[in-house]
Amino acid sequence: MTVVERREVALVDLLDRLLAGGVVITGDITLRIADVDLVRIDLNALISSVNENVPSPFQELL
Repeated sequence: MTVVERREVALVDLLDRLLAGGVVITGDITLRIADVDLVRIDLNALISSVNENVPSPFQELL
């Protein structure tokens, strides 16, 4: 029998770890009635922190 250690992570620590490495969220939603596509939503999102070493990609647009 092995002992599994339970680790509790604060929400702030979890967000800090995710933003340090970045998170990519993708998804597709299709509303269909009688095999006819009525609405389609595609989601592509990148969530990441920005600092001096990694500048914002939107800085060029300003």
